[in-house]
Amino acid sequence: MSITTRAAVVESAGAPFTLSEVVLDEPRPDEAVVRLVAAGLCHTDLGVAGGGLPFPLPGVLGHEGAGVVEAVGSAVTGVAPGDHVVLSFTSCGACRNCHGGHPAYCATWLPLNLLGGRRADGTGTISRDGEPLGGHFFGQSSFAERALVDERSLVKVDPDVPLESIAPLGCGVQTGVGAVWNVLKPTAGDAIVVLGAGAVGLSAVMAAALGPATTIIAVDRVAERLALAKELGATHTVDAGQATLGEAIAEITGGRGADGIVETTGSTAVLRQGVDALAARGTLVVVGAPPFGSEVALDVNGLLGGKRVVGLTLGDSETQTFIPALVDLVKTGRLPLDRLIGTYAFEDIGQAVQDMTSGKTIKPVLTF
Repeated sequence: MSITTRAAVVESAGAPFTLSEVVLDEPRPDEAVVRLVAAGLCHTDLGVAGGGLPFPLPGVLGHEGAGVVEAVGSAVTGVAPGDHVVLSFTSCGACRNCHGGHPAYCATWLPLNLLGGRRADGTGTISRDGEPLGGHFFGQSSFAERALVDERSLVKVDPDVPLESIAPLGCGVQTGVGAVWNVLKPTAGDAIVVLGAGAVGLSAVMAAALGPATTIIAVDRVAERLALAKELGATHTVDAGQATLGEAIAEITGGRGADGIVETTGSTAVLRQGVDALAARGTLVVVGAPPFGSEVALDVNGLLGGKRVVGLTLGDSETQTFIPALVDLVKTGRLPLDRLIGTYAFEDIGQAVQDMTSGKTIKPVLTF
């Protein structure tokens, strides 16, 4: 039986989110119906809403949902009605990367999550007045009071942890943490640099602070965010508007350079400066996404000292193990996400977008 619910619909590229009554398709055997309690707002949502990616509009976005399972399809075994869940990306579960524990690099990741707006077989999940809407965003489209969710997007979590405190784990936080834990893997004495102190960058700072790196440098242009980075574990901060990045990192590291850098800004100019600031055998993780087709020139001879530049999607996380571990860290206060979150009623999604765009709120979380 189909379900009528209220969702935030983007009518066309550049249009605001507007609340509208929509109809969810009947759950298939590998899907579940989730009553949303909270949903994080991410820059990816804003980029798609603005027309930066060819997602079919009108449509329903949202990919950092958290809620309670209401119903499950006949083939769903990982969750049951009443379970608390965090919603993350979906994947096919059958390709080489999925089998290898790297579902963020699923062979069908882009159409299943970001571009298609439909299930893998081309059928829609959301409609309005009998007309299909773009949906199935990251297997969830969670800017709605209820969502039809792929089983592979569902992660069962501890019911004692407030869902509004962990909704951002589905994308932004696991990306920042995964950049440090899954790619850089700092060793004793390493110098880690985080370029950009937004939600992803500050998550990377917190992750680095939980490991053996002894120097953690946060770089941004906003003094308040640099101060927060210091409170969350950064040992040093650099105001990018007042200092030259390479010179500042060289001074802090005694001329060695950075062993690991997380680039979250999406600026190709900043990426290039980061690569130049790496130590021998250092690694830069590209997290920030500039417009499709963006290119950056690198000094080839500068790379011969063993430098690596690695692209990253969603922290290269295996969500069923990674997200529950992050939930435990939130529960014990070791990952203080509450310092990043500002909550907004679902009806105030427009204000949340405005505050995120202006920088007033680092991570808006909608509550239902």
